Amino acid sequence: MKIDETSKQELVRILGDRFTQNAVLIDQHARGEGHLPAAPPEAVCFPVSTAEVSAIVKICNGARIPIVPWGAGTSLEGNVSALSGGICIDLSRMNDIRVVNAADLDATVGPGVTRKQLNLFLRDTGLFFPVDPGADATIGGMAATRASGTNAVRYGTMKANVLALEVVLPSGEVIRTGSRARKSAAGYDLTSLFVGSEGTLGLITEVTVKLYGVPESIVSGVSHFQDVESAVALVTEMVQLGIPVARVELLDEQTIVAVNRYSKLDLPVAPTLFFEFHGSAASVTDQVKQVSELIEAHSGSKFMHSIDHEERNRLWHARHEAHYALLAMRPNARVYGTDACVPISRLAECIRLTREDLERVPFFVSVIGHVGDGNFHLGMVIDPDDVNEWELAEEIHDRLIERTLTLGGTCSGEHGIGYGKAKYMHWEHKNALGIMAIVKNALDPNNVMNPGKILPASPEWPSRNLV
Repeated sequence: MKIDETSKQELVRILGDRFTQNAVLIDQHARGEGHLPAAPPEAVCFPVSTAEVSAIVKICNGARIPIVPWGAGTSLEGNVSALSGGICIDLSRMNDIRVVNAADLDATVGPGVTRKQLNLFLRDTGLFFPVDPGADATIGGMAATRASGTNAVRYGTMKANVLALEVVLPSGEVIRTGSRARKSAAGYDLTSLFVGSEGTLGLITEVTVKLYGVPESIVSGVSHFQDVESAVALVTEMVQLGIPVARVELLDEQTIVAVNRYSKLDLPVAPTLFFEFHGSAASVTDQVKQVSELIEAHSGSKFMHSIDHEERNRLWHARHEAHYALLAMRPNARVYGTDACVPISRLAECIRLTREDLERVPFFVSVIGHVGDGNFHLGMVIDPDDVNEWELAEEIHDRLIERTLTLGGTCSGEHGIGYGKAKYMHWEHKNALGIMAIVKNALDPNNVMNPGKILPASPEWPSRNLV
């Protein structure tokens, strides 16, 4: 629905020049970093307080104007695309760190605070916030998409690290969910309801998160393997043995080619695992010893590790830049990226079958992932204007998700659903999808909150009866 003149005047009265229909800003808010087509809003609002967010939402709800929340624009599944036009509410200016409770290991922040900003603020406290999706995403956006990342195998995802929220509902009402207590048996868990809701039920305007002590000792290292299956088998055994690794990332041969070129590294072109261990000096030494023995048992190369801060940062910076490294492999291309997550015991099988599918693709494609928790990604570098490439990437994606669900997994470990994965929701959730629709309709009967996301428009499922 178009923004009517009355609503526009009300928004200008509240926000002044922080309501804009500037073409450049609208274009900047038309898409995240994924492969899906841009869908621009009609206007962008930049609130600086919960009261302003509430006022904007009331106006939009009353006039049936769609609302799309925005944090840093780093989402990958069309989560921030304005499919129905309307207003984009950019929360990035609500970036105040409101309180740090060092004794209780928690912090309360505005939704526009980024993970790097929070950790920079915490650097003299001996504490840190561990959820690390790679991009410098906002805490509000990370909560909204239930983000995770490289540290999730040790510290958990956003679901495990959000204690409480302040949320503006579609009516404009402001509620608080949860508390700073570490556990509660008081009523429905509304915090978990909004974490991962992608702005379809309300807008997050404050987040209280868990903090952790900076480890006494941190060691990072790499090992290379003859094949992906050996690397994944090692990770599976490591997890089953309970070795408390902080991060373990798989990069296949193609990813190493891209990362070497983009980040000026000289890693051997072979399936590679990046590791990191946190703890006391003695516990980290023991972890390194155990993993070194496992690497040898799985015919990996000698485990090269270091405690040097600069070496560690260089390694993980290269891992986090992998998306851009893939883009650099093909000018004017887009990375058709996706993720899937399976039980750790089924990971090797899922990756093996997926790589067999990839043998017939004509474009550059990588496998990379947070394999310690069964989560991996495909990065298919395609020409977005080539219909044949797009359709083949779609087919590979469909087969991956069907396989993943057959193996007891989920269609998204961390990207969220947006509209890019909405068609898979029918199969994964079956009858439970109707309950989600009831919740959505109860809170947002006018369907103004990020319409077209998470809940699919039709029940079609691209079944291919995989063996």
